Amino acid sequence: MSANVIIFHEAGDIAEVARQLQGKGQIVDSEGLAHISPYLTEHIRRFGEYSTLELGLQPEAYGPHLNVDFGPLRGDGPPVPRGYGQAA
Repeated sequence: MSANVIIFHEAGDIAEVARQLQGKGQIVDSEGLAHISPYLTEHIRRFGEYSTLELGLQPEAYGPHLNVDFGPLRGDGPPVPRGYGQAA
C-alpha cells in the first residue's frame, strides 16, 4: 500500500510542475507528459528479486513421524491433589 501512496504523491507533484510550467507560458502537451511516469520501473524491483533456479528442484519426501518424546518432564507425572483418585 505504501508504494501506491508514493505513486499517487508523485503524480500530484508532476501535475503541479506541469501547471507551474503552463503558468510561465511553457507549452505542456500530452506527448511530453506521456514520457513522465510516477511509477518507475527501471532499476527498481518493487517486489524484490526472485530466483527461478529452485523451480526444478524436488523437495524431500515428507516424513509424518516426529521424533518427539511426550513423556513426563519431571518425575512420574503431575502431582495428584489429596482426595482425588482414592477409593471412598
